[in-house]
Amino acid sequence: MKKIFAYALICSFFTFNAYSAEPTYIEEVRAMGYLAGQGLACEAEKYDTFELIARTFLISKARSNDEQAQGMEAFNEAKAEAFISKMKDNMAGCSQIADAFNHQKIFKCIIYGDGTMKMPDGKLITPRQAYDSTLVYQKDPDERQKMMELYQNTRQKIITDPEYQKALRERQAQDE
Repeated sequence: MKKIFAYALICSFFTFNAYSAEPTYIEEVRAMGYLAGQGLACEAEKYDTFELIARTFLISKARSNDEQAQGMEAFNEAKAEAFISKMKDNMAGCSQIADAFNHQKIFKCIIYGDGTMKMPDGKLITPRQAYDSTLVYQKDPDERQKMMELYQNTRQKIITDPEYQKALRERQAQDE
């Protein structure tokens, strides 16, 4: 089921659906964060390129510094959630997820030196102010290991901390 959700998310994010409202900025960056987490967990070859594109999109499309900060938080939370979810699944379906990840339309984006993006559908996203888009993402060779540690720490908290377990149950009840 989660495999189907991941594929549906990928397809829905990058295709136009005439019957639904356009997603909000936060919804878009959360979707990208989720995809980034899945790509990182499954060791997709184009993960670093995706991160660069996603972060450029996040910065360029934000209407204000506050919205950009909210977007970065949403992106990182979704990325961590997706990574942890994939770890809980014992990396099930990773070869298919990595293959789908590596063949997304978003890799046809063009990023210009001032932060402007030309999306695969031809739409231009112009930033509030020009910036050096090569500086928005620096490859971290230890990023996957850091996420693994985050997963292990979270898992350990669940096992040992009764307050955390209570808060987690409350959060799950809210999400349902």
